[in-house]
Amino acid sequence: MDYATLKALKPSEFTEAADGYRSVSSMADNAYASAEQQITTRLRSGLSGNAVNAAVKQLQLLAQNFHYTQVECGLAATSLNALATSLTTAKSKLDAAVADAEAAKFSVGADGSVSYPPAGEEKDGKLPDGGTVSGSAKGKPSGNVIDPTKDANDLSAALERQAANIHPNPNFGKAVEIANRIAQAVSEATEADTQWAPKLRKLKADDDYVVSESDWADVAADTGQVQAGAKDYLAHIKPPPPKGSDPELNAEWWKGLSDKEREAYITLQPASVGAMNGLPADARDSANRTVLAETHGLYKTEVNGIPKEPEPKYHYVQRGRAWMREETDAWSAWNDKHGDRKAHLEDRIHGMETIQKRFDESAERGLPQAYLLGFDAEANNDGRVILANGNPDTADHTAVFVPGTKTTLGSILDEAAKSDALWRESSAMAPGKSVSTITWFDYDAPNTIITEATQDKWAQQGAPTLRQFLDGTETAHRSATGDSAHTTLMGHSYGSTLIGDTAKYRSEYADSWADPLPVDDVVVAGSPGMQADHAADLGFKPKHVWAMEGGGDDNFVTGGGRFAGLGDNGIIPTDESFGANKMRSDSPGHGNFWDEEEGQPSLSLRNQAAVIVGRYDRVDLERAAPH
Repeated sequence: MDYATLKALKPSEFTEAADGYRSVSSMADNAYASAEQQITTRLRSGLSGNAVNAAVKQLQLLAQNFHYTQVECGLAATSLNALATSLTTAKSKLDAAVADAEAAKFSVGADGSVSYPPAGEEKDGKLPDGGTVSGSAKGKPSGNVIDPTKDANDLSAALERQAANIHPNPNFGKAVEIANRIAQAVSEATEADTQWAPKLRKLKADDDYVVSESDWADVAADTGQVQAGAKDYLAHIKPPPPKGSDPELNAEWWKGLSDKEREAYITLQPASVGAMNGLPADARDSANRTVLAETHGLYKTEVNGIPKEPEPKYHYVQRGRAWMREETDAWSAWNDKHGDRKAHLEDRIHGMETIQKRFDESAERGLPQAYLLGFDAEANNDGRVILANGNPDTADHTAVFVPGTKTTLGSILDEAAKSDALWRESSAMAPGKSVSTITWFDYDAPNTIITEATQDKWAQQGAPTLRQFLDGTETAHRSATGDSAHTTLMGHSYGSTLIGDTAKYRSEYADSWADPLPVDDVVVAGSPGMQADHAADLGFKPKHVWAMEGGGDDNFVTGGGRFAGLGDNGIIPTDESFGANKMRSDSPGHGNFWDEEEGQPSLSLRNQAAVIVGRYDRVDLERAAPH
């Protein structure tokens, strides 16, 4: 970029173009929601059959196109705004330099050179001649200590100052200074153009109607490129509080941003925004869906690039008189190099596709819109998934369900199904009221029952994260409605142990004893212990703590908890001495508390749902908590 181009440049044209892309991104976002939620809901509510299923499938593909358009146009808008910010700064510097030249009666040439008139002390009846100087973008302000061996730019600046001091025309030094400012402004504009032009050219979709895994992988790469170049642009926006801050601080920061600034953060920092407690559910959902799509694209692209397994896997080798089946050398070599990674990727991909399937099934089986409040394929060793049925920011009743041992991203389907069943039965019990049930999996769950689930360390490590999420859910609901929801915290198996440690956890911004968990009721099922002798020891009101146990293998878990160290003095929540309400249960095993038979809920499920919606009169008790 040269002086004349920068002088004639109108940065507002770039911001106007950015606004155009923002509008397209916003329209695509609305169309994405309509195609995925509203239209499919209406189709499924009134019609059925193969034609409807085919139409819904096409709508889901269309929704993916809209989602892709939303993200890519958001990147284009943010890139243009970042470019416009850099060019505006450079243009302002140029305009200021030109204004100073005009005030000094200098003239600026088409190439950015500065001409100055005769001035100074007359000699032989003549003023020192005027002249023309060209600037350098390498000059530095005066007043710095010069080290010629280290900084050639400083040396150049010092020589310029020396030349100005000895020059007979006092205008010379001023002209050089203005010319340097012009050159620096042009250099900054050129650098911004060089930086952003290829990035903007790269933001171009394939000429087809299918959003493939490689397309989303490219989006992830595009986002990384734009992130790297937009640091200065984001520096103009108030930065977010440090990770792990009080959710109320996060909420205040978000409220203080303009719509454009919020979109920039969702576009450039989707993972950070998606994990930020206290922010609105729709903002976190938008950010996390982008992370999900990009991660799925990256993982699918990688797994598709792994060489196919050699065949056959086995061959038979004679060992003495016997024939033994052994792995072939080719397969063993392939497995050593690719086996573990492929298995890992396929596990994560399965979990991601489970989440996407839940989005696609909105309005099926009576389910509401889903909100992805947290996602990271690699967090906590086994991944992070926080998936809500319905919007917790506006729900009258909210339940947060914490799963237990062996939960992973790849197995999240089983845990989300429990949350689905809870939503259906709770909503049926509270007509006219809105319900949100949240599957919260954001800790490193034990992988084995005997060697890992008998230890408390997993619960201790997860407690701060659960505490912050609960505080964030409370903050977001108050921000949206001005009040709190009726909130139930639920734990299955080891998840109940995590709840116990969370109740005892003290953070920098919340003393759990002076400021108990922001929940109204606590429900535990199949609990091996909550690290306390009594419900009251956890800061809970015993009349609002509910426990149930099942038959079969649940006897091993709850009974085994007495020896596992997860219940103080061997006490578990269903023991009378713990002081909780003991609900009746018809669960035949440790994982059956959420069973539905031909659409009819089990007694265990009905009891849990009654607590979620505050219908305590409908809870079938085996033993009530003491007054």
